[in-house]
Amino acid sequence: MRIRLFAPLVALLLLAGVVATNVARAADDPAAGTWKLNLAKSKYSPGPAPKSQTVTITIADGAETYSAETVDASGKTVSGGFTAKFGGPDAPITGVAYADTIALKRVSPTHIDATLKKGGEVMVTVKVIIAADGKSRTVTYTGKNEKGQKIHDVVFFDKAM
Repeated sequence: MRIRLFAPLVALLLLAGVVATNVARAADDPAAGTWKLNLAKSKYSPGPAPKSQTVTITIADGAETYSAETVDASGKTVSGGFTAKFGGPDAPITGVAYADTIALKRVSPTHIDATLKKGGEVMVTVKVIIAADGKSRTVTYTGKNEKGQKIHDVVFFDKAM
């Protein structure tokens, strides 16, 4: 009789432990957090570079939610973002003039590849590498912008929190 009473309680405690572990893993994901653009270390070709950018990333259930606030070279604030599953289908993206969808591939915990498309055509490929210490990330963009110009941007971010 006691076993019947305690079995649901034990099952509930085990489930709570699994959920807590998954939440902790998501919080420990090296890609997650708030990242601030480091202009001194970044290179924009053809440019111009933005004045500032703050990116916030959360990782949960095999998906990345990305939100960015950018002050462009002219001083205009642009917001954008996406939520996309790793290895999933193309997902809508906002705030990027040369792309309307993004697809993500998780290569390793510290390496993410992305493909940005406009009207189904690949415009830019992106390689994100998070430093071993988790305090910085390098994002390399290769392709063409909305004007058809070749771009090769190497953008450095420092972790804000």
